[in-house]
Amino acid sequence: MEGIQMVDLIGQHLKIENELREAMGRVLATGAFVKGPEVHAFAEELAEFTGSKHVIPCGNGTDALQIAMMALGIGPGDEVITTGFTFISTVEVVALLGAKPVLVDIDPDSFTIDAVQVEEAITERTKAIVPVHLFGQMADMTALAAISRKHNIPIIEDNAQAIGAQWTDDSGKMHQSGTIGLLGTTSFFPSKNLGCMGDGGAVVTQDEKMAAACRQIANHGMSKQYHHDVVGINSRLDGLQAAILRVKLRHLPRYIAARQEAAKRYDRMLQDVKGITIPKRTENSTHVFHQYTIRVEASRRDSMREHLKSQGIPTGVYYPIPGHAQKAFASFGYETSRFRESSHAASEVLSLPMHTELNEEQQSFICDAIHIFV
Repeated sequence: MEGIQMVDLIGQHLKIENELREAMGRVLATGAFVKGPEVHAFAEELAEFTGSKHVIPCGNGTDALQIAMMALGIGPGDEVITTGFTFISTVEVVALLGAKPVLVDIDPDSFTIDAVQVEEAITERTKAIVPVHLFGQMADMTALAAISRKHNIPIIEDNAQAIGAQWTDDSGKMHQSGTIGLLGTTSFFPSKNLGCMGDGGAVVTQDEKMAAACRQIANHGMSKQYHHDVVGINSRLDGLQAAILRVKLRHLPRYIAARQEAAKRYDRMLQDVKGITIPKRTENSTHVFHQYTIRVEASRRDSMREHLKSQGIPTGVYYPIPGHAQKAFASFGYETSRFRESSHAASEVLSLPMHTELNEEQQSFICDAIHIFV
């Protein structure tokens, strides 16, 4: 079968092409390419979707993390607890600010940060906890929120892969991903569940003081034009990307539903395959399936990947080298023995094609190829 994509953005965009052209036309007509009405409108609409009081659009997801940490005053001598089983940006930003990334291991079922180990890692220097909501599913926010309250340490949720996921707390109340911590950050990289056609990101918060600090930092530290009260950065979402995101935000519930249906089909086709573990769902979090990530016996994972490639089926390994093993962070002296689950996951994970346009025929072809290999 031809045409199987890891992410089919062309197919997705063709279905909303007229809406996208109209949105981009508005920007071309006004010339508001930086900031402007589309950015403002998108911030308001994302705030309504997430239930956040404040949304600060910015240049990308990495900038969003940096802005959030800078708003908390994180710098040299501070420690930030997070996970290394994620894209490098989460750990990278901590190091860039001169702070120490304190990495802890993951829960083997959800691939997200182990809350028990988070509490064990807290010291008097800990300034933030940064859980990563990985592959479309949230970390244990009930436990992490309790730890945050107990130790008075703020949480920054890295929500780049799970926008639209929901957490049910012990009282039965549902919370959108990114809104439980003091700050939440997200990325609008094109392949994300809510993606633009370039780079983009945002910080969300319920706290007015934090929102003001993030806005100021993202705009060169300016309080008003040419008055720079703090050192900031230049990180702005442009008008074209905002207009595109406004269109795609309207379709996000449908996109999430399509991914969840595709995940159910994968589950049905793969649940009895020996040597494979299908994605586990945590009890409190919905799963929006940014990735559909199976576990394959380490001795067979790479050969299965090559077999699928020979059949024209793309796959992904997220992430083959966890943060504790990255050369860039060698100076922090992480002990490999402390990251048993991260290391196991790195050798076993395999992400299959997952996107809004994936159909049953394509999935049958993919799963038949896996059955043949096994």
